[in-house]
Amino acid sequence: MTTFDKREEGLENRFAHEEGLKFKATARRDRAFGLFIADLLGKSGDEAAAYADEVIKSNLAKPGDEDLFEKVRADLDAASVDFSDHLMRKKAEELMIGAVESIDKGE
Repeated sequence: MTTFDKREEGLENRFAHEEGLKFKATARRDRAFGLFIADLLGKSGDEAAAYADEVIKSNLAKPGDEDLFEKVRADLDAASVDFSDHLMRKKAEELMIGAVESIDKGE
């Protein structure tokens, strides 16, 4: 194996590792976000956990987070919950920071 091949393999492994961490952090963020929104919708316990699972699945439909926000916005509107798009996105950002920090700590 040449030096170039070793370097290429190392970069591929690094990329795969970083993408795995990104996926894990996004899933953690989505679960926490789903539970937060479930609380706003008046859900608790198993119902809140089931809703969080729906939120996670909704974010797998398309690349990016727009599908997540569309689902949550529709649910909030259907329940007449006043929570702005700005606050929704800000909360998701805060939860992503927390998810990344927990992964960095090995939690």
